[in-house]
Amino acid sequence: MTTVSRRNILKAGTAGVLGAAGLAALPGPAQGDSPPPAARGQAVDVHPSHPAGRGASSREGHAGNVMVGDVDPNGVNQFDPTAILTDWDTGKVSTLPASSGQTLREYEMFASEKEIEIAPGVYFPAWTYNGRVPGPTIRCTEGDRIRIHFVNGTSHPHSIHFHGLHLSDMDGLDPVPVGGEFTYEFDAEPFGLHLYHCHTLPLKRHIHKGLYGGFVIDPKGGRPLARELFMMMNAFDTNFDGGNEVYAVNTVGFHYLRHPIRVKVGELVRIYLINIVEFDLINSFHLHANFFDVYRTGTRLETSEYTDTIMLAQGERAILENRFRSPGKFMFHAHVSEFAELGWLGFFEVTE
Repeated sequence: MTTVSRRNILKAGTAGVLGAAGLAALPGPAQGDSPPPAARGQAVDVHPSHPAGRGASSREGHAGNVMVGDVDPNGVNQFDPTAILTDWDTGKVSTLPASSGQTLREYEMFASEKEIEIAPGVYFPAWTYNGRVPGPTIRCTEGDRIRIHFVNGTSHPHSIHFHGLHLSDMDGLDPVPVGGEFTYEFDAEPFGLHLYHCHTLPLKRHIHKGLYGGFVIDPKGGRPLARELFMMMNAFDTNFDGGNEVYAVNTVGFHYLRHPIRVKVGELVRIYLINIVEFDLINSFHLHANFFDVYRTGTRLETSEYTDTIMLAQGERAILENRFRSPGKFMFHAHVSEFAELGWLGFFEVTE
């Protein structure tokens, strides 16, 4: 059996190894994990200038070391990384009794087991919130009452742990049994960029398999008008050897290489950036030919630094703000070359 690892993927070129080794030849998982499904597609090693490379230039592909093909969001995934950029879930909104007048936001969340396509022809047996990875991006305003009704529809116990301030019995440490349900309720604070994830042991398994999402609490006065984008840096261990083979933003490797993010010259671009990658100690975001203001965790309205590269450990997050000065295509990627060559790379397409 041929073992497909990130080391031999990089050695031979991403597309070449996936095509030559055959994705169905992925080794078996560690004991207790679901086996990776056989691939239903095959990658071919071609330079991006070849017609099969879909017209990408050599500079876009970093000498052609990218996976060939595309992932259909209407296929097995039924979610689109481009849509996830701006798909905020603000819940069902009502007002609590007049004595408080507090805004109540209610959310329905369910855990399910689902095979997803994380790169062309590469499938992964995920655990999901609401059928997608990452789960819905919950958004509210500081001081809102948050009520999340959670149903566990998988064959394993799961929970939801929200980063933020709340009582201990709302902390998501108690697993919800198979077929069970639980309602989490707390006030949204502090304002900033947070996240949620399953907190059931073993943590690395429950997080890495896809049970996580973003949690944005806006300050009461709001933030300046901007083109707002949500980016969850994630990765996938396709052969369950404790190392990732595919890296991405919002799950699909190289998605924003094939589908650049379109913005306008001079408009304020605000990125809500979270790192959830398991098995690697640190991840990063680098923007070419531009600098951005950094608001770490987003809990202060004053910028902490002005840079073109930011490093984040797992669970760390930051809000990045930038205005592009000129039109063109500007690359962004992890400033860990191995991550970039295994899927964590994309483009902003800036127009007048």
